Amino acid sequence: MRLLLIEDDRLIGEGLVTALRQDGHSVDWLRDGQSASDALRAAQFDLVLLDLGLPRRDGLSLLRELRGRRDATPVIVISARDEVQSRIAGLDAGADDYIVKPFDLGELAARIRSIQRRRAGRGEPQLECRGIRLDPATHEVWLRDQPVSLSAREYAVLEALLLRPGVALSRAQLEDRIYGWGEEIASNAVEVHVHALRRKLGADAVRTLRGVGYLIPKD
Repeated sequence: MRLLLIEDDRLIGEGLVTALRQDGHSVDWLRDGQSASDALRAAQFDLVLLDLGLPRRDGLSLLRELRGRRDATPVIVISARDEVQSRIAGLDAGADDYIVKPFDLGELAARIRSIQRRRAGRGEPQLECRGIRLDPATHEVWLRDQPVSLSAREYAVLEALLLRPGVALSRAQLEDRIYGWGEEIASNAVEVHVHALRRKLGADAVRTLRGVGYLIPKD
């Protein structure tokens, strides 16, 4: 998933970026509300982690603006404001979840996976299609119940495709999901990852639609 972290505290931000990237996410990090507002208008993200006490613009007003223009990007508020009224205000402004600092990184990861499942319209915790099974909680992958070892990038591409079986994702869409701002992207990076997935999961595991993108066919 491509995540936007909006957090002004340097130590918290650095820790979250490291942990989220280790969990396989592409993470972009901004430290003030106005820069975040500009970024949310210019780019698409799978999920936003939003602090409320931000410089230049409060997180709650940013959230209201996002929902006011009918942007349904999932938002988890991460805030030290632990009063019940603050949590109510955040959820009523359009947040999908609200977690109070300090929080356990494992719990945050589980909440992200929960939102990911709801967004995909499924209840089961694992992704499965055509004999391929992926567990987002453990990052394990199986092919017909045999474990398969994937690199972090290969896993990210496979997860993006399994989340929407039968739907083609373009190279640019896949790049957005696996690379953050400032990361160098080779011109054939996605093709290399797709080739590796075919070698490990079977030649027909990922289909190419010429001029459109890549997909995993539905069962």
